[in-house]
Amino acid sequence: MVRFLLPLALALLTGCSAEAAPPREATPAEVPADTARAHAANRLLARTMNLANALEAPREGEWGYTITAEDLDAIKEAGFTAVRVPVKWSAHAAKEAPYTIDPAFFARIDEVLNQALDRKLAVVLNVHHYEEIHKDPSDAHFDRLTGLWQQIATRYQNRPPALVFELLNEPSYDLSTERWSEKLPEVLAAVRETNPTRAVMIGPGRWNQISELDDLVLPADPDLILTVHCYEPHGFTHQGAHWDPNPPPIGRTFPQAGEEAEIRALFDRCEAYATARNRPVFVGEFGVIRHAPMEERARWTRFMRTEYEQRGWSWGYWGLAAEFPAYDPERGIWLEPIKAALLGD
Repeated sequence: MVRFLLPLALALLTGCSAEAAPPREATPAEVPADTARAHAANRLLARTMNLANALEAPREGEWGYTITAEDLDAIKEAGFTAVRVPVKWSAHAAKEAPYTIDPAFFARIDEVLNQALDRKLAVVLNVHHYEEIHKDPSDAHFDRLTGLWQQIATRYQNRPPALVFELLNEPSYDLSTERWSEKLPEVLAAVRETNPTRAVMIGPGRWNQISELDDLVLPADPDLILTVHCYEPHGFTHQGAHWDPNPPPIGRTFPQAGEEAEIRALFDRCEAYATARNRPVFVGEFGVIRHAPMEERARWTRFMRTEYEQRGWSWGYWGLAAEFPAYDPERGIWLEPIKAALLGD
């Protein structure tokens, strides 16, 4: 999730109407013949919990949450199949080539990966909050992103297929979907040097919005998972967000007239894009801020989760604790209405 959204970003976080034009047709190069490994990896992520506000902060704990083994136990015991680990690598790596990552930080990532994988939880490991590349998508920053992935991929090349890489969370600001499509093959190539068949996630720009998919050109690589994020309707999911200078008012309910149909139309558009390219879909983020009434939060969460699963998509709830909570780590208890909405029949 983008923690500090500008008004422009908020204005862009909108759905699409059922009357929208049909999605762009796939080119032959975008349709690998056999994507079975990618689909198998995505099934491991069926019900994922984001470990939010921890390692994607400038320093773990700075945003009020530190990952613990006990929390991973709770995630596993509840019935989730995976965790997504957002990581701000750019705060722990040199700015000049070869962009060396701090060994102590790498050791902490090792610890979290080991704890998750030892509990038979699959893991999505990403590059999160690399703000500089979003605001200056120059070749220099892409060289750094590529350098980061060369190190990450090399270090984890012998981990099981249950570890999935996500190249870049929510391309945004000046990093357009077109620019991302142009440069992502270079970043992917850095991973493929040491991980030729590992599942890798790629999503569109404007904060991984489904409405950007037409401009996303996927490489021919057969081991890709398409990832999108969805916080629609934004006025409901982000009501009272403290990082917004003009937050949506608290008290918004869901659904309002036509909203469920609009969301389904958005998902139909994503499904058409993915099916035409034989790609599995992972909804990497969706969630409701803590200010919304619990009953409303649970209703929205159940609706969204049901829609994903009916389409055969895997998903990742944002997030475990903090501003979009499903769990109280201090007391070690789940917020039962949210847990039931995510894991119930």
